[in-house]
Amino acid sequence: MTQPPHDEPTAQSPAELREQVEHTRHELGDTVQALAARTDVKARAQDKAAEMKGQAAAKAGELKEQAALKAGEVRAKAAETASRVQDKLPDPVKDKAAHTAEQARAKAAQAGRMWQEKAPEPVRARTAQGLRLARGNRGLLVGAAGAAVAVWLLCRRKG
Repeated sequence: MTQPPHDEPTAQSPAELREQVEHTRHELGDTVQALAARTDVKARAQDKAAEMKGQAAAKAGELKEQAALKAGEVRAKAAETASRVQDKLPDPVKDKAAHTAEQARAKAAQAGRMWQEKAPEPVRARTAQGLRLARGNRGLLVGAAGAAVAVWLLCRRKG
C-alpha cells in the first residue's frame, strides 16, 4: 500500500499527494457509480421499457402512414374497377337499372298523389303548414330534437 503505482510518478509535496488522492477518489467514485448502474436491474428494465415504448410508437406512426397510403390506393383502384365494370355492363342491364329507378320514383309520386286525394283537406293544409314551418326553422327543429333526445336519455339513465 505504501508503494506508488508503477505508471504514476510519486508526489513531490504534500499538496501534490492530496491532489492525487482527490483525483483517485473521483475516479473510484465514478467506477462505483458505473458498477451500481450495471447492477440496478429495475432501472435498466425501466430504461429498456422506455426505449421499446419509443420504438413501438415510431413503428405505429410508420404503419399508420403506410395504411393511409394503402387505403388511398385501394380507393382509387376500386373507383377505377367500378368504372370499368360499369363501362362493360351490357346496355340491357343498364336500361333495366334505369327502368327500375324510374319505377321507384313513379311509385313514390303515385303514393304522394294518392295521399293528396285521400287525405281530408284540413289534414293536408296542416301538413303543408307544418312542412313549411319545419323548413323555415331547421336549426330550431334540430336543436329541439337534440334536447328531447338528451332529456329522454337522462330520464332513462335515472330510471
